[in-house]
Amino acid sequence: MNLHQIASGVISAVNPMQQVTLRASTGYATGADGKRTPSYGPPTPLSGQVQELSTKDLWHLESLNLAGSSRKIYLNGEVNAIVRVKREGGDLITLRDGTVWLTTRVLEQFPEWVSVAVTLQD
Repeated sequence: MNLHQIASGVISAVNPMQQVTLRASTGYATGADGKRTPSYGPPTPLSGQVQELSTKDLWHLESLNLAGSSRKIYLNGEVNAIVRVKREGGDLITLRDGTVWLTTRVLEQFPEWVSVAVTLQD
Protein backbone atom coordinates (compact mmCIF):
# COMPACT_ATOMS: atom_id res chain seq x y z
CA MET A 1 0.00 0.00 0.00
CA ASN A 2 1.39 3.39 -1.02
CA LEU A 3 0.58 5.56 2.03
CA HIS A 4 2.33 8.56 0.48
CA GLN A 5 -0.10 8.51 -2.44
CA ILE A 6 -3.05 8.47 -0.04
CA ALA A 7 -1.68 11.28 2.14
CA SER A 8 -0.42 13.43 -0.74
CA GLY A 9 -3.97 13.88 -2.02
CA VAL A 10 -4.89 15.69 1.19
CA ILE A 11 -1.56 17.51 1.57
CA SER A 12 -1.71 18.71 -2.06
CA ALA A 13 -4.71 20.88 -1.19
CA VAL A 14 -2.32 23.04 0.85
CA ASN A 15 1.05 22.29 -0.79
CA PRO A 16 0.53 21.13 -4.39
CA MET A 17 2.71 18.51 -6.08
CA GLN A 18 4.93 19.94 -8.80
CA GLN A 19 6.74 18.57 -11.82
CA VAL A 20 10.48 18.24 -11.11
CA THR A 21 13.36 16.89 -13.18
CA LEU A 22 15.77 14.30 -11.81
CA ARG A 23 19.29 13.80 -13.17
CA ALA A 24 20.69 10.65 -11.54
CA SER A 25 24.37 10.59 -10.62
CA THR A 26 26.45 8.26 -12.80
CA GLY A 27 29.68 8.80 -10.88
CA TYR A 28 32.50 11.06 -11.94
CA ALA A 29 35.38 11.38 -14.37
CA THR A 30 38.90 12.21 -13.19
CA GLY A 31 40.90 14.54 -15.40
CA ALA A 32 44.66 14.41 -16.03
CA ASP A 33 45.11 17.09 -13.37
CA GLY A 34 43.28 14.92 -10.80
CA LYS A 35 40.18 17.12 -10.78
CA ARG A 36 36.90 15.18 -10.51
CA THR A 37 33.93 16.19 -12.60
CA PRO A 38 30.55 14.68 -11.67
CA SER A 39 28.44 13.13 -14.41
CA TYR A 40 24.69 12.69 -14.57
CA GLY A 41 22.21 10.69 -16.63
CA PRO A 42 19.49 12.15 -18.83
CA PRO A 43 16.72 14.26 -17.25
CA THR A 44 13.75 12.26 -15.93
CA PRO A 45 10.46 14.00 -15.04
CA LEU A 46 8.99 13.17 -11.61
CA SER A 47 6.18 14.44 -9.44
CA GLY A 48 7.40 15.95 -6.17
CA GLN A 49 6.37 17.98 -3.16
CA VAL A 50 8.80 20.46 -1.59
CA GLN A 51 8.59 21.10 2.16
CA GLU A 52 10.63 22.74 4.90
CA LEU A 53 12.80 20.44 7.00
CA SER A 54 11.43 19.42 10.40
CA THR A 55 13.52 19.42 13.57
CA LYS A 56 13.87 15.65 13.28
CA ASP A 57 15.10 16.01 9.69
CA LEU A 58 17.66 18.59 10.81
CA TRP A 59 18.98 16.11 13.40
CA HIS A 60 19.50 13.60 10.58
CA LEU A 61 21.51 16.17 8.64
CA GLU A 62 23.53 17.47 11.58
CA SER A 63 26.38 15.00 11.07
CA LEU A 64 26.81 16.03 7.42
CA ASN A 65 27.96 19.53 8.43
CA LEU A 66 26.17 21.16 5.49
CA ALA A 67 25.64 24.88 5.06
CA GLY A 68 23.22 26.65 2.79
CA SER A 69 19.56 26.39 1.95
CA SER A 70 18.05 22.95 2.55
CA ARG A 71 14.59 21.49 1.94
CA LYS A 72 12.81 18.14 1.98
CA ILE A 73 11.24 16.72 -1.18
CA TYR A 74 8.81 13.81 -1.37
CA LEU A 75 9.07 12.07 -4.74
CA ASN A 76 7.27 9.22 -6.43
CA GLY A 77 10.19 7.05 -7.53
CA GLU A 78 13.75 6.26 -6.47
CA VAL A 79 16.42 8.86 -5.74
CA ASN A 80 19.95 8.45 -4.39
CA ALA A 81 21.96 10.68 -2.09
CA ILE A 82 25.66 11.19 -1.45
CA VAL A 83 27.38 7.93 -0.47
CA ARG A 84 30.98 8.85 0.30
CA VAL A 85 32.09 5.25 0.94
CA LYS A 86 31.00 4.25 -2.58
CA ARG A 87 32.31 7.53 -4.04
CA GLU A 88 28.88 8.34 -5.38
CA GLY A 89 27.50 11.83 -5.62
CA GLY A 90 23.91 12.79 -5.04
CA ASP A 91 21.30 13.14 -7.73
CA LEU A 92 20.29 16.58 -8.99
CA ILE A 93 16.68 17.77 -8.86
CA THR A 94 15.54 20.82 -10.83
CA LEU A 95 12.35 22.49 -9.62
CA ARG A 96 9.88 24.31 -11.84
CA ASP A 97 11.44 27.66 -10.86
CA GLY A 98 14.75 26.49 -12.39
CA THR A 99 16.63 26.06 -9.10
CA VAL A 100 18.90 23.00 -8.88
CA TRP A 101 19.08 20.96 -5.67
CA LEU A 102 21.55 18.21 -4.71
CA THR A 103 20.18 15.22 -2.79
CA THR A 104 22.28 14.99 0.34
CA ARG A 105 20.43 12.36 2.36
CA VAL A 106 17.61 9.87 1.89
CA LEU A 107 15.29 10.45 4.86
CA GLU A 108 12.67 7.79 4.04
CA GLN A 109 12.75 5.07 1.35
CA PHE A 110 9.81 2.91 0.29
CA PRO A 111 9.22 0.94 -2.92
CA GLU A 112 6.92 3.57 -4.46
CA TRP A 113 8.24 6.83 -2.98
CA VAL A 114 11.15 8.52 -1.24
CA SER A 115 11.75 11.51 0.99
CA VAL A 116 15.10 13.24 0.47
CA ALA A 117 16.94 16.19 1.98
CA VAL A 118 18.28 18.52 -0.68
CA THR A 119 20.70 21.46 -0.69
CA LEU A 120 20.47 24.38 -3.11
CA GLN A 121 23.30 24.50 -5.64
CA ASP A 122 24.85 27.72 -6.99
